[in-house]
Amino acid sequence: MTDKKLIAVDLDGTTLHSDGVTISPYTHKIFDLLRKEGHQIVIATGRPYRMAIQVYEDLSLESPMINFNGAMTTIPGKSWPHAVSKHIDKSLVFDLIKKQQTFKLDFLAAEFRRKFFINSFDNANPNLFGIANFKPYHQLHVDKMGDNPNAILLQTRYTDKLALAKELDHFFNQAVNVSAWGGPNGILEVVPKGVTKASALRHLLAVNGQAPADLIAFGDEYNDIDMLKLAGTGYAMGNASDSLLPYADAQIPYTNNQDGVARTLESLLL
Repeated sequence: MTDKKLIAVDLDGTTLHSDGVTISPYTHKIFDLLRKEGHQIVIATGRPYRMAIQVYEDLSLESPMINFNGAMTTIPGKSWPHAVSKHIDKSLVFDLIKKQQTFKLDFLAAEFRRKFFINSFDNANPNLFGIANFKPYHQLHVDKMGDNPNAILLQTRYTDKLALAKELDHFFNQAVNVSAWGGPNGILEVVPKGVTKASALRHLLAVNGQAPADLIAFGDEYNDIDMLKLAGTGYAMGNASDSLLPYADAQIPYTNNQDGVARTLESLLL
């Protein structure tokens, strides 16, 4: 595959319009053409599997999908020998609950491939978890935590969520990776140590026999930094956070609502 590109696309604020759902017919068409040319399009998102699979299916992808900011890499619907699923020790969930007031957390949620458990419904938007309403089943209890989660999702009242991310790194003695989601909410995600979108993409490049020079990546937020640094060419969206811009090879002139990913790829590869 060395003559073809691995194209990594973030979802929210990048490939999806700002409603978090819409992918334009134009983007569909460009992605289909790229796949026919032999390029591989890979979703690389902080979203859990359950909140990304519909987008994956709508795009008719057959490539691997990266979820939880790199903690899970699978080919949906297939038994794939190169699949990866990394986990956080569940004890860290309860450590955080004890420090909830210290870190000004509205809630924390243990995230798994198909489910999640949240410790408080107050000040939590169920849409963040891809549902209309919380159910009693979603309440976090010790007896539900038989397995270790892939990630922990937090909402903080800290004004500077990036400063809190560093504080959490210190609290856990650098035993995990903490990254920020895009958007106005103070959302942070805790994943296993060493896990980033870039670590998952390095794995895929090795599986494909490709080099980082063969990787093109698109992102808009803090959690895309490592991915853009790894890529042979890393693009920040027109709507990208200022925190991402120093790590991008270029900022494209189009936003996610203007189909910036598809426009750029059409000019580069078609």
